[in-house]
Amino acid sequence: MTETTDLIGKAKNLAEDFSRTAAHHDATGAFPFENFDRLFDAGLLGLVSSRDHGGHGEGLTSAQAVISEIARGEPSTALVLAMHYTSHFAIRRFGKWPQHLAERVLLANGQGVALINNAQAEPRIGSPAHGALPETVARRDGDRWRISGHKSYVTGIPVLKWVSLLAVTDEEEPRLASFLVPTDAAGFRIEKSWNAAGMHATASDDIILEDVSVPLDNLIEAQPASEPIRRDEHAAAFFFGLLGAVYHGVARAARDRVLGFASKHSPASLGAPIATVPRVLDGLGEIEVLLATNARLLRSLGEDVDAGRPVGMDGMHVRHVVIDNAVAVTSLALELAGNPGLNRDFQLERHHRDAITARSHAPQSHMIRTIAARSALSRLG
Repeated sequence: MTETTDLIGKAKNLAEDFSRTAAHHDATGAFPFENFDRLFDAGLLGLVSSRDHGGHGEGLTSAQAVISEIARGEPSTALVLAMHYTSHFAIRRFGKWPQHLAERVLLANGQGVALINNAQAEPRIGSPAHGALPETVARRDGDRWRISGHKSYVTGIPVLKWVSLLAVTDEEEPRLASFLVPTDAAGFRIEKSWNAAGMHATASDDIILEDVSVPLDNLIEAQPASEPIRRDEHAAAFFFGLLGAVYHGVARAARDRVLGFASKHSPASLGAPIATVPRVLDGLGEIEVLLATNARLLRSLGEDVDAGRPVGMDGMHVRHVVIDNAVAVTSLALELAGNPGLNRDFQLERHHRDAITARSHAPQSHMIRTIAARSALSRLG
């Protein structure tokens, strides 16, 4: 058994355990702290971190497989983990992080549950993908930065040790910069705001920073604020690939439930399982086609990123199709299951609520289509 196969096998086993409490976390919104303890014990928090720092050095293909398995069990956990992997992939792959900050994050990741995520969106401007500069400001004060602002949708905030926070500096020539900010810093507080229909346990709450002080060398990277935000195509594809893998896992869980139901549910009026009904067979077949398409797209994207091949905007395009297909799968599964599918104990409705939540991730599908159209038009010369 290869190491990669073993790691995916661990994810499958954990997903089975996580699935037993998933409905509880969905109903209550309670954050699944214990799941991250289990992920650490299994060595999965270091999946994409470099081997030199105690990680496994895996790429996007393996990360997608792990995330998809975890999402089958408890998708909120998978989404938080996907964000963590995205940061660690950036540290390892691109070398943009200052070494002392990378060492700090990597060392902690090997010692315990020490997750990291970006903090970019804001209540008034939304995601930086929309083109507006953040209102969060980093002010130079001697050998410190003092940061004040308000960030939204900071997924997994209860378990984060740090955030990579996007802010504008107050310099004569302002820069758009990312800062490593510890979540236990003075002036850093969480504002409970997340109460979405799906992915309820992600705790994607707001954070408020009131004159939070960090050293000057906690600056990760910066660019002129007057320029459009820079996005590396492989970093973007890695994130979009993992995002797609989360909701592909959700759709697979819905498929498993409806397939088991259709093969066993025998109404008295039919005298046979509903899977023998042509309409139901057609629907189950459509689900298989959609899931096979997702799996192929995600695998192809992962292989290209891992090989360093150009991917352009394919990450966004794959994310668009995979999420649309995942929503279609969960919707169709509900339709095929009929009234029983709407019963909370059956959990198909939970899978559907989780899947439709995917459409809120920036950039939304309409923005992706607009970007694609403008790119196509620009090629006309």
